[in-house]
Amino acid sequence: MKVKRRKKKLQFDVSYISLIAKWIFKIFVTLLFAFVFVWYFGQRVSVVGDSMNPILHNGDITMVNRIVYNAMSPKRGDIIAFKPKGNEDAHYYIKRIVGLPGETIEVIESKIYVDGKKINESYEPSPIEEAGVLSEKVRLGNDEYFVLGDNRNNSEDSRSADIGNVKRDYIYGKVWFIASPSKHFGFVRSK
Repeated sequence: MKVKRRKKKLQFDVSYISLIAKWIFKIFVTLLFAFVFVWYFGQRVSVVGDSMNPILHNGDITMVNRIVYNAMSPKRGDIIAFKPKGNEDAHYYIKRIVGLPGETIEVIESKIYVDGKKINESYEPSPIEEAGVLSEKVRLGNDEYFVLGDNRNNSEDSRSADIGNVKRDYIYGKVWFIASPSKHFGFVRSK
């Protein structure tokens, strides 16, 4: 009689431990998935200033995809977050890529020209009144990008010596979502 009770109790204990182990494993996998998702797709970066109006506004909280550029290269029109000149003490800047590695960028009559051809900017930025370094042709290096704010006359961007060309290593990721509880909450239109 005691042997049967002991076996029954042992079977109960083993099945109970097995159930707990399954739940612990499921919780661990869920937490791991949540961590990876937040770390790579959900890093928050605040918009400072109005240089990206009308797409992004001062104080907007954006989500940055940090893994996308491990699989592919940044493209013209992408809105990125980066640290100027890799300065870890600076806040993140959010700008749009207009020039890609190896290209020559210049401004002619307030329009951007890449390798001598005017680029089509469907997101309708403001005309450029101050060309900055683009008053002459700028040749980008093999790992450099040229970035501008959409509000071109209210933007500190690659035209300024303080920002300059953005090296690939300085790019934090691609801005993909506006998480601010405002009227323009939702996905960021790149183009």
